[in-house]
Amino acid sequence: MHLKLTGHHLEITPALRSYVEKKLERVLRHFDQLIDMHCVLTVEKLVHKAEATLHMRGETLHAMASDEHMYAAIDALTDKLDRLVVKHKEKVNDHHAAEARHGAQS
Repeated sequence: MHLKLTGHHLEITPALRSYVEKKLERVLRHFDQLIDMHCVLTVEKLVHKAEATLHMRGETLHAMASDEHMYAAIDALTDKLDRLVVKHKEKVNDHHAAEARHGAQS
């Protein structure tokens, strides 16, 4: 998977980059067919925002989270992405399982 990390009104430090990469490993554990990911970290006044777009074969998922602290926003973002990826994986697996059952009955 290719990760593009961008900062808006924020410098991406090596510590911040490694934290994002470490947190996103959890998302990859659930679904390894991700093509690439674009993550944008933004600071607007006292609000820190983290948003990400995941590109997979046939699907694009987007999530956004905000908090007073950037690390908390990244944690919330990875939680949302994890739920989205698991939901997508179950949807794909259920679809193929139903297709196999339906094909066997014919």
